[in-house]
Formats: sequence, structure tokens, C-alpha cells
Amino acid sequence: MAWDFETDPDFQRELDWIDTFVRDEVEPLDHVLGDTADKTDQVAASLVRPLQQRVKDRGLWACHLGPELGGPGYGQLKLALMNEILGRSRWAPTIFGCQAPDSGNAEILAHFGNPAQKDRFLRPLLAGEISSCYAMTEPHAGADPTLFRTRATRDGDEWVINGEKWFASNASSAAFFIVMVVSNTEVAAHQGMSMFLVPADTPGLEFVRNVHTQGEQHGSHSYLRFDNMRVPAENLLGDEGAAFAIAQTRLGGGRIHHAMRTIALVRQAFDMMCERAVSRQTRAGTLATFQMTQEKIADSWIEMEQFRLLVLRTAWLIDKHQDYRVVRKDIAAVKVAMPKVLHDVAQRALHLHGALGVSDEMPFAAMLLGSEIMGLADGPTEVHKITLARELLRDRVPAPGLFPTGHLPTRRADARARYAELLEHAVGNDDPALLTR
Repeated sequence: MAWDFETDPDFQRELDWIDTFVRDEVEPLDHVLGDTADKTDQVAASLVRPLQQRVKDRGLWACHLGPELGGPGYGQLKLALMNEILGRSRWAPTIFGCQAPDSGNAEILAHFGNPAQKDRFLRPLLAGEISSCYAMTEPHAGADPTLFRTRATRDGDEWVINGEKWFASNASSAAFFIVMVVSNTEVAAHQGMSMFLVPADTPGLEFVRNVHTQGEQHGSHSYLRFDNMRVPAENLLGDEGAAFAIAQTRLGGGRIHHAMRTIALVRQAFDMMCERAVSRQTRAGTLATFQMTQEKIADSWIEMEQFRLLVLRTAWLIDKHQDYRVVRKDIAAVKVAMPKVLHDVAQRALHLHGALGVSDEMPFAAMLLGSEIMGLADGPTEVHKITLARELLRDRVPAPGLFPTGHLPTRRADARARYAELLEHAVGNDDPALLTR
């Protein structure tokens, strides 16, 4: 029987190095550098590239990818333990070659790209030379891809794409886009959508505008329009009609990686809450001496640890089954829990900091907004709750009779029938041990 909550000592040494490296070398970058996706920023490049080289020398670059792509090929459990450290810093994923959306885009290029596509798009992406964008949602439809309207029509050796995409993260800095479109209207949506690789300088690609979330200082999410945009037939990613399978490969891993990094944010909020509790003085003592403060801290720790164990268990299950479909309900549960845990812990931390907590001199307001974004990105919470419930109910069967199987009078009658002979014998012999039951 294997049941272990300890990390292998060799890997723990790597985690200890990552922890120190991120704290001392990477976290300060968050306060002096801008958009992580902007590869034209030479000041950022001069600071970031030496740190990236140290990570590569340590063998910790792009750990989600296999050796054939320059990474060590870590499973999701190891990635989870790494990401709960990297999630402390906006720049840490870039330093370690696992930043979103590039990591997910690299993963699907590795799985579905042909040699020419890998050479043109994947190689510079893995080297950190360019950024990428995943353009999926549309202005009128996000959670339900079957409603997408962006259309690709074959014209000789090219595909002509028309339509719009919405909230395409990193689009303004991307060298290429992975775009999900309807390529065949004669079949069901799940068989009629395809993925295309679109270079950023493709004629017909229009940036309608960049959209920023409230309070966002770096990065952007673009509103895109495709006006008779032509792409070569060889830019089809994977097979025609395979967009849903490609998307699930990308989104399954992306959702669990977001959760891993969220653990770091929750822990940051919790640590700041505890520090405030033992630091802030009142006439009756510190905030920590009040039971309502103690309740906030106790509730936060329990929720944080429950969430962490759920994430780690889900990561372990992914490694075990090597099939995101088998772990679909677990990933959905993680996605549902993620925004709530971050919101609740950040809100309590904000409240204990009083006026300082609601100011822009502390990160709590950004965390609260971030929790709402997490409740929408990669599918809204409501959709994942439906997925989870359906998966949990799929193999359940109705009660065989009029009453539920837990109906006590029925169970009592069944038990008496099962042990009737023994009970009759006990009555005949006046066995007090059985007569009293």
C-alpha cells in the first residue's frame, strides 16, 4: 500500500533552491519591470535572461516539457509543488519557461504540430524569444464553443478566415496566434472546428482594441477581427475538425496549473493576515487576542490546506492515469474551489488591515479581483459545477423500490429477515445480548 505525504529528498532540495531563488532574485522584478509578454523590452531582457540561464543550468527550465523539447518532463505532482512557489511572483513563470499562455500553446504544438510548425513556432517560443496568444472565445460566446461563429473556408491552398475573437490574452505582444474556428458547418460542432496557426503580421488580422481588467497595470486582452484573413493550408494545427480534442489537451493542464499558482497567492494573503494579527495593537492587545480574528485565521488555514490537498491529489491522479478525461471531475472541482478560497482568504486579510487593506498599497484588492477572473477564465464556475455534478451522478442508479436504500424501517426489516433464524434461536434461549437489539 502506497500512501505518502512526503516529498522525495532529492526533489525537495530543488524546491528549496527554487524557493530561495524566487524570493531573492525573482520577486523583486515584479516591482521594477512591466509586461512579461513584451519581448521588445530590452531592460527586462537584460535582467531576465541571466536568471533564465541559471534556471536552465539547474535543469529546471520548461519542466512541463519532455527532454526532446528541452525540459525534464516532470509530471503534474512535481509541477504542482514547483508552481506553488512560482505563483508568488508575476515574473517567476517566465524565468522558469512555464508562463501562460505560452506553456499551454507549447504543449499543444508539441502534441499536434508537424515538424515545420515546430521549427517555425515552437522552437523560438521554448527559447523565450517570442510570446504567443490563444484566441478562442468570441464576443457573443465564451463558455460554450458550440456557439462560435468565426469561420474558415478552404480556397485552394489557403483557408480564408472571417469573424471575431474576444479577450485574447497577450495578443498585443504575440508573434503568432492559435485560433479556434468553424471549418465545417455540415457536421456537429465537436467535429466541425479546427485550429490554425496565424502569424501576427498576417493581412486581414485587425486589432479592434485592447481590453484591460480593472486595476491591471501590465498585460492586455485584445478584441480581434479577421477580415478575409488568408492563411496557408499548412498552418492547420493537427487534423481538420480536431479543435475540441486539442483544446481539452491544453485547457486540462492549464486549469490545474492555475490552481497550483493560486496556492501561492492564498498563502501570501494568509501570511500577511497572520503578521497583521500579531502586529496591530488595540487598547485590549493585538488583533490576535480577539476570538473573531482567531476564527478568521483558523477558517483560512483550513480552507487553504483543504484546497492544497485537492490540487495535489488531482495532480497525482493526472500522473497516474495520463488522461485528462479520466480526471475531468477532479479538475472541475479544483476549478470551482480555486476562486472561492482565494476570495475568502484575501477578503479576511484585507479586512484585518483596515483602511490600509483597501488601498493600492496592499495587494488584497487585486487578489479579490483576481479571484473573480479565475471564476471566469477557462470556463465559469457554474459550468464546472455542472460538469462535476454530471460526472458524480453518471454511474449512480435509482433506488430499486418505493423507498430510498437508506430508509431505516426497510433496512430494519431486511436485517430481521436476514438474521431471522438466529433471532428466533435467541428468543427461544432467552439470549439477552440479542433480545435487546
